[in-house]
Amino acid sequence: MKQMLYILLTTFYLLNFNSCDSMNGRNAPAEAIHIHRFDKDLFKLITDDTPTIQQQIVADYPNMLKVIGLSIFHTQYTQDSIFLERIVNHYSEENLNRLYRDAIKIYDDIENVESDLSSGFQYLKTCFPTIQIPAVYMHVSGLQQNVLIDDSLLSISIDRYLGFDYPLYKDFFNDYQRLKMTPERVVPDYLRAWLLSEFPFTGNDKMLLDRMIYEGKIKYIIHHALPKVLPEVLMGYTPQNYQWCKQNEMYLWRTIIERKHLYSVDDVATTVRYFADRPSDFISDEAPGDLGSWVGWQIVTEYMEKTKSSVEALMTNTDYQDILTKSKYKP
Repeated sequence: MKQMLYILLTTFYLLNFNSCDSMNGRNAPAEAIHIHRFDKDLFKLITDDTPTIQQQIVADYPNMLKVIGLSIFHTQYTQDSIFLERIVNHYSEENLNRLYRDAIKIYDDIENVESDLSSGFQYLKTCFPTIQIPAVYMHVSGLQQNVLIDDSLLSISIDRYLGFDYPLYKDFFNDYQRLKMTPERVVPDYLRAWLLSEFPFTGNDKMLLDRMIYEGKIKYIIHHALPKVLPEVLMGYTPQNYQWCKQNEMYLWRTIIERKHLYSVDDVATTVRYFADRPSDFISDEAPGDLGSWVGWQIVTEYMEKTKSSVEALMTNTDYQDILTKSKYKP
């Protein structure tokens, strides 16, 4: 049984020799993903707390109530009315209630989300034939965990995807964080959460190379699963941020090598800085954040093009030095 996870969470098209698209799966009709609207149904309880609605929520969403109970309320879910009353009281707070209303209003129609998610999971199913597609939900966390996973359940907190300019965000999140809080990020974050849970990181957290390649794998797969998503959106960048990376790729790589950051395990803070949601001013005043993921994405892309590896083989290869060596990455 998979342990419950709470996650707070460019422009290359896949070539036929290493693409899941070249298999029958991409050409076949996508298995339709239906998103269970726990968010909407729970709001009915919040606005009209009656025994009938309580019974319906308990009957329809036992797994979501368990996950919400542990992740948001830090308590074991029980089917008594006291547990549900606690939920109702929590979401009845004025500001949180307004956030909830805005979220379900913005995500009233999710046909495009379901369509894109269906295509994305179709790609993953083709690459990983034995995977089990989870039951997919939406919830409102009150700006807490943006994704919840438990066994075969996957849910996203829509109140964390209301747009860069959503007024309340400006009080709690910086510009770099808000770039990742847009509707365009919903489907990529669903797929990212699934990949992280199915293929957890097994390298050395202190070593930049290991984390860089791992994050690059995730970006590479999501990009090919969702080719319509712009690379800068997938990175949480502005177009200018992304262009800076492309124009300074050689400088960035040379800086990493010259500073001996790639293999250093002496200072975990050095590695962490390469994945932070803030400008990488330790590299350049103009450098965006999360540079480790961006460089890793480029390395993995080169590796896939040169080795003609399958996506499944890519994810099972945890020899990060081998991937770098065979990529022949030299920007």
